[in-house]
Amino acid sequence: MIIVVSRTESARYKYLRHLFGETIDVIFDRRLGQRRQPALERAGAERRQVDRRRAEVNGDLHNLGWALVRH
Repeated sequence: MIIVVSRTESARYKYLRHLFGETIDVIFDRRLGQRRQPALERAGAERRQVDRRRAEVNGDLHNLGWALVRH
């Protein structure tokens, strides 16, 4: 598992690293802005599932300042 922390939450990042640093990777969100490009064709069912999971991470980062990601 990975905990992704918003770049604006440095105190939370330090706390989570201290709390989980030995067992769970804690990283800052490294994404820069919107990377999506307009779709040229309709997305399939699997593609929509991936986008939905990404939306949950985005929402958690925005609302909580962090998100738990399973990989």
